[in-house]
Amino acid sequence: MTAKNLVLVTGGTGKTGQRIVARLQAQGIKLRIGSRSASPSFDWNDQQTWPEALADVQSVYICYQPDLAIPAAIDTIRAFCQLAVASGVKHLVLLSGRGEPEAQACEQVVQTAGVAWTIMRAGWFMQNFSESFFHEPLLNGQIFLPASDVKEPFIDADDIADVAVAALTNVEQHQGQLYEITGPRLMTFAEAISEIAQANGRPIDYQPIPIEAYLEALREQQWPADMLWLVEYLFSQVLDGRNAYTTNGVERALGRQPNDFSKFAREAAARGVWQLASVSR
Repeated sequence: MTAKNLVLVTGGTGKTGQRIVARLQAQGIKLRIGSRSASPSFDWNDQQTWPEALADVQSVYICYQPDLAIPAAIDTIRAFCQLAVASGVKHLVLLSGRGEPEAQACEQVVQTAGVAWTIMRAGWFMQNFSESFFHEPLLNGQIFLPASDVKEPFIDADDIADVAVAALTNVEQHQGQLYEITGPRLMTFAEAISEIAQANGRPIDYQPIPIEAYLEALREQQWPADMLWLVEYLFSQVLDGRNAYTTNGVERALGRQPNDFSKFAREAAARGVWQLASVSR
């Protein structure tokens, strides 16, 4: 791939994006990181940053922040895809959300953009426990969540990255494919946290709480309104059992089974992800 045949990885410093960037760089693929801190800068909320980021780009990994479910997403995705195609992009790879009608509407935008496309539908990431907003409470040994006993097939961000890289580097094999990707088994949040505690070798106090109490705690931490809306949407609507089944998406795309949560928990614990730093005296 030449310098005029780039891959643009939007969300290139995020949970999936940074993994995709590392894999593409290891293969010697020329790429551009789509991030506000990159040069050229890329910002989903500033369309003036898009043309320079899309210059000389052949394929794009689309990871919209904060989530395709938010009301503004579809108009943004439509405008971005139109500009991408007009700029010469030939392949769009979209990270979508399982069980989110709004996300599926964005999928339609990508599928009708007039170029090759690949779509990955994913739900709750395993890395939400190690790299995102569940991490700090787990680090402190106590977590409150508005999660019911609904089971979720948590997916490893490494599996998402592997599918995305396969799609970005082998367009012919993966174009026109919709991969619904999940982990290999269903777990409640309580069961997931119990496995983390076991892997980490110390107890974690998990307590379910009402969604309003959780949102009020986030408001006190001055979370932005769009994130509050998203959290309420995910816990009160998407986590209602609609995604309580596993799929063969990873196997279809990669020819192997997806990573299990226990493997994720063991490896993260071995890296010290949930260990408090020692305090010098």
